[in-house]
Amino acid sequence: MFKAVLFDLDNTLIDFMKMKRSCSESAVSAMVNAGLETTEKKALEILFEMYEEHGMENQSIFEKFLKQVSGKVDPKILASGIVAYRRVKSGHLVPYPHVQHTLIKLKEKGIKLGIVTDAPRKQAWLRLAELNLTEFFDVVVTLEDTGRLKPSKMPFKQAINHLFLKPEEILFVGDNPRRDIAGAKKVGMKTALAEYGLLAKSKKTVKSDFYLKDISDLIKIVA
Repeated sequence: MFKAVLFDLDNTLIDFMKMKRSCSESAVSAMVNAGLETTEKKALEILFEMYEEHGMENQSIFEKFLKQVSGKVDPKILASGIVAYRRVKSGHLVPYPHVQHTLIKLKEKGIKLGIVTDAPRKQAWLRLAELNLTEFFDVVVTLEDTGRLKPSKMPFKQAINHLFLKPEEILFVGDNPRRDIAGAKKVGMKTALAEYGLLAKSKKTVKSDFYLKDISDLIKIVA
């Protein structure tokens, strides 16, 4: 029987990409309306290419985007994009269906819960707080805690040390086979792939012990 379940955060507990696309579409539209000389479709393609290159959490992505598209950072256009992004973000950050119910059921079974995420500490805690999920977790390991991205062993080992459990007593749940599943397997954890959050271009290159169509499938797995 598992004594703990660790989760990735984005696209595992939170429908992050849905929020990211909605916010980005709003930001691009606002920047074009403010004078950026490109089409919204082309701008969105470039922006998501830059997310892939620089990371979804890059705090200066719009500045980099404007330099690439127009060769300079116009403060009016930049401000328009940032404000539009923030306005949409507050209403689109949502957990996947059955997340809170599943966490409650796991807690009732005496299962310890935790997060291992590549997100920066501030962003990770803000998301958990906004969704009223902070009290569920016994440990939260973010990028700043080890300075290493998954599939490095270090974030997983730090979570194990906090839980005082053996790796085989822990189930790790994530949406990314290459980072989440491979990284957890390196340290001896059992794994569950969150297929509901799997990006279309991602491939199941690493075999997982379990596959989740819905996060509530975890309740049967840990029973």
